[in-house]
Amino acid sequence: MATYKKRGFKPKNKEEEAQIEEHDSTTAEVFNTLDEGASKTEEWVQKNQNYILGVIGVIAVGVLAYLGYHQFIQNPKEASAANELFYPQQYFDQALASETEKDSLFTLALNGAQGKYGFLDIIEEYSGTKAANLAKYSAGMTYLNLKQYDQAVSYLEDFSSDDDIMGAMAKGGIGDAFSQLNQPEDALDYYEKAIAHSNNEFTAPRFLHKAGVVALNLGEKSKALGYFERIKEEYPNSQEANGVDALVGLAQN
Repeated sequence: MATYKKRGFKPKNKEEEAQIEEHDSTTAEVFNTLDEGASKTEEWVQKNQNYILGVIGVIAVGVLAYLGYHQFIQNPKEASAANELFYPQQYFDQALASETEKDSLFTLALNGAQGKYGFLDIIEEYSGTKAANLAKYSAGMTYLNLKQYDQAVSYLEDFSSDDDIMGAMAKGGIGDAFSQLNQPEDALDYYEKAIAHSNNEFTAPRFLHKAGVVALNLGEKSKALGYFERIKEEYPNSQEANGVDALVGLAQN
């Protein structure tokens, strides 16, 4: 037990004096140990300071490079890519509205014109940007309209989005492509993925209907019935609800 020694304190006897000397000796040993540890730490730091400074330097350079990349490279690249996407998207929209020049306008949307990039150029030149990701969606839908179904599947599978509408439309578009390629099992699989992606009132009844029809053609009547009944119960005001009673009847037979 440590002994507190008051100023001017004198030990009463030799035993008490011995206890004080032992305490002082122990305290000295502790401080000596601390001093030795500190000296070893300082020695290690001095010996390895180049390594330590190197590690700190690498971390600092990494942080600065990350910030600089986003500030001076990625952000301008995103802005430039978004600007480029405007032109092919116009051709795509015109193609959807056209009755006579669909194919030529869709081709311009893919390949560009008058020195402007098309969807395929943006995907290649601006890889990793949001615009390039959107260009994959548009390219996939363009190929779907051009009846080039393998290409449609390829680009739509590369597209990723958490958006309720676009994410579901991409998966449903792949289902449409497989349906045209006479691969109904794959088509049904992607229609189901589109349904699972979002239950919004625009895409959900659309792909419930398509999934039900494909399931009916595959002889999976109970599955088809489930999809048709969901349209009746959950989306009674949708366009797909019109005439769904007849499909329910076919699935029940």
